Amino acid sequence: MDIDKTSLLDLNIFHPEEEYSIFHRLNFTRTVEGKEWLRLRFQQPFHDLKSILQTQQILQLMLQELDKWPEDITNGTLMVMEKFFGTQLDSIPVDNNWVNAQLYKLFHGPDYAIIRFSLQHFGDFVRGIQKIIQLFEGKAVPPNLERILERAGKLTSDIHLKTLADKNRADELTPKQVLYFGHYIRYKFRNATTELTEIYGQLDGWYGMAAAMRHFKLNFPEFAESEQPFIEAEELFHVLLPNPVDYSISLDQQHNFLFLTGANMAGKSTFIKSVGAAVYLAHLGMGVPAKHLRLSLFEGILSNINLTDNIVKGESYFFNEVQRIKNTILKINDGRKWLVLIDELFKGTNVQDAMKCSSTVIEGLIKINHSLFILSTHLYEIGEALKAFPNIIFRYFETEVTDDQLTFSYQLKEGISNDRLGYLILKREKVVELLEQIPDANGLKNG
Repeated sequence: MDIDKTSLLDLNIFHPEEEYSIFHRLNFTRTVEGKEWLRLRFQQPFHDLKSILQTQQILQLMLQELDKWPEDITNGTLMVMEKFFGTQLDSIPVDNNWVNAQLYKLFHGPDYAIIRFSLQHFGDFVRGIQKIIQLFEGKAVPPNLERILERAGKLTSDIHLKTLADKNRADELTPKQVLYFGHYIRYKFRNATTELTEIYGQLDGWYGMAAAMRHFKLNFPEFAESEQPFIEAEELFHVLLPNPVDYSISLDQQHNFLFLTGANMAGKSTFIKSVGAAVYLAHLGMGVPAKHLRLSLFEGILSNINLTDNIVKGESYFFNEVQRIKNTILKINDGRKWLVLIDELFKGTNVQDAMKCSSTVIEGLIKINHSLFILSTHLYEIGEALKAFPNIIFRYFETEVTDDQLTFSYQLKEGISNDRLGYLILKREKVVELLEQIPDANGLKNG
């Protein structure tokens, strides 16, 4: 799936502040290596259904084994192993006889201590890998998981490592054993250690995805091979919200354009981001925040949500809006299936100009029937004319006003909202009251 950096930020897939980042919210990995593998996976959603389904199968297996996942390997384990190879040590003799062992312990005490301490962690690491391999023995596993388990099994079947792993971590290694295992690992097992660490990073990444699914009660989406784009979502919610309200929505080729209205703070942006994030997670092979999601494979997601002006280039907010829409049109006019998300189009110009520009863009975009569009706007006035187009559906978020108090249900309703509540919000937050208390030039207060 194609997605640019702007859309990744718009959908909060990644965000500089962790509390606003879906990646950080769903990161349940245990090691830095696992986290970095997961970060890379989040940056590269799949383009093909085979890879998606294969990942779903892996995560399903992981979900079954979460409670049995070994505790032997921690972030500290991998750090100690890495430091062992990076630390300059006096040469470890190949002959580990009793005399050499005692002399090395006596005259190279600090290095001897590092070797012995590191070997305990190498033992933990090998035991952890072996336990993971055992979890999947006798089970039907996808080819990519099978390959790395086989490779891990081959690398850890070395007699030296098996002997080290069989020792109880609490047991003291003899000086001869410290030299024996230390020499072998430092001089003959360095490349294999790097490869095994990378393998564990991938396993930890899958484990983290499965753990996040269980924690947030995410469900696997159902993909259907279809030449035409569609989304059918039931009880969809945003995973970043502590107490989310869910939505249900359906879009297809016959109704591929959703015209969304509602007041400020009513939930339009959250809804748009919820749909985009769910479709994105689905293309990672991961579970999604919805009771049920059925969809086609999409070639890409494009968003226009959080644009800014560019002072350095002297570009206004409106100019950047125009450029983003222009680039979107150029990109999606290729016959492929895109999900296009637009929040508050043309906020950077006056109302009349925005209405004309918005109508022009919408009436052009609806000609593209191989993609799905969700567009939110305050400009409900243009909605009436758009009812002439059969492929546009109209939804809004309702707001109730009682004694100048606003209540948001965050429920998606059919139709168009004509709510304009900016002044009420200004009044509710006592901004109007504060302004009235400011003395005029004659020292008199307004009101």
